[in-house]
Amino acid sequence: MTPSLTALLCLGTLPKPTIWAEPGSVIPWGSPVTIWCQGTLGVREFYLNEEGSSPPWYRQPSLEPGDKGKFSISHMTQDYAGRYHCYYLSSTGLSERSDSLELVVTEVHSKPTLSALLSPVVTSGGNVTLQCGSWEGLDGFILTKEGEPKSSWTLDAQRYPHGQTQALIPVARVTPSHRWMFRCHGFYRDTPQVWSAPSDPLELLFPGVSAKPSLLTPQGPVVASGQSLTLQCRSDVGYDRFALSQEGRQALPQRPGRQPQAGLSQADFPLGPVTNTHAGRYRCYGGHNLSSEWSAPSDPLDILVAGWFPDTPSLSVQPGPVVASGENVTLLCQSRNPRETFLLSKVGAARPPLRLRSRYRDGHFRAEFSMSPVTSAHNGTYRCYSSLSSNPYLLSHASAPLELAGDSDLLPSHPQGSQWRTSSGWAWPAQSCWASGFCSFRLNTATEEPKMQPGAEHKRGPCTVPSGGALS
Repeated sequence: MTPSLTALLCLGTLPKPTIWAEPGSVIPWGSPVTIWCQGTLGVREFYLNEEGSSPPWYRQPSLEPGDKGKFSISHMTQDYAGRYHCYYLSSTGLSERSDSLELVVTEVHSKPTLSALLSPVVTSGGNVTLQCGSWEGLDGFILTKEGEPKSSWTLDAQRYPHGQTQALIPVARVTPSHRWMFRCHGFYRDTPQVWSAPSDPLELLFPGVSAKPSLLTPQGPVVASGQSLTLQCRSDVGYDRFALSQEGRQALPQRPGRQPQAGLSQADFPLGPVTNTHAGRYRCYGGHNLSSEWSAPSDPLDILVAGWFPDTPSLSVQPGPVVASGENVTLLCQSRNPRETFLLSKVGAARPPLRLRSRYRDGHFRAEFSMSPVTSAHNGTYRCYSSLSSNPYLLSHASAPLELAGDSDLLPSHPQGSQWRTSSGWAWPAQSCWASGFCSFRLNTATEEPKMQPGAEHKRGPCTVPSGGALS
């Protein structure tokens, strides 16, 4: 540095320039960034220095019309992270230094987690506490809020055993006047401008009063461990986006709405392969892109995950394998293992399973599911499961299926008595239906086609309950 420049640096008689960075001051590792310095007309040179560094400074000639300097960084790394000031030199002297520009590099450390304690679903005017955490032992966190005005909070991390650090950020009086979208980064104390990758975004959800959507699953409410699972949120309101919440968890995934047909909007949330973390109670919400307020919540949908206990209960029918339509039938689910609850599920049904507390009797824990009167609406395949109150959404393995089947389309035109015969393990009624539409139900125990009795009515419309199946 020349003696004349040193003297000018001590003077600083000209107005300070303006400094900024494009595309911004927070830059992912490896991306380009440009630092601009703008002064008055007639500037000859611009100088850029980093706080804590010694000369020589970065130096660039003025660009036309003589009031801007450009400093380019082609690949941002932690070597360029820091606080910068700029100056300009004109024929009349050197300017004061600019305000500081903090240049940050991100994606150097692994991303932290960001969640809302209790739930990201909040009421207007309420308070919420956000939690940013990491397993990398980071010393501090920066929470940023998107939108206008853009704001950020810097917090010291608290240390926990096994290297975990986290910070709690209370946010008061949140309202749906604008979207509340947050991310957080982490950093180490000795390099505060070197940040981690950003956390996944967290948006606070304000339920409103607009029409609630419907939440359903094509697979039914009971799914086996490892099975694929998709939840569908749909509405006859043209929502632009949908959000899914799971009770007791902080994640709030969103999906854009699509129109499967005119007048309907829908979003699919794939959740498989299923593990124990997917078991629980879900709700979904619909929203519009230009509004931060969401719809009223859907009715809850309980997802039950089977196969998490080594128990396999048995399912049988009482009083026996034959019952006339219109009479009463009881399905008995039981296990030798101590179980607090039993559930009866109809395969393919959208409605939740029946759930009963177990009772101990004759060396078994059992529950009796009564169905009366039995009609063709009960046709279907049933299974039963056991569960514990500690987690009612995790179930045992399924029992063997029990099927109740009936067909009244081929009923004889006049009443006839029921006659049963056994052949190769089969018990078949020669005539078992009445003109009134009532017919008997029975359990099939094989797949061999029965032989018809000589002289019997060969139009057969049995209502049958094959063994290994269940009542619907």
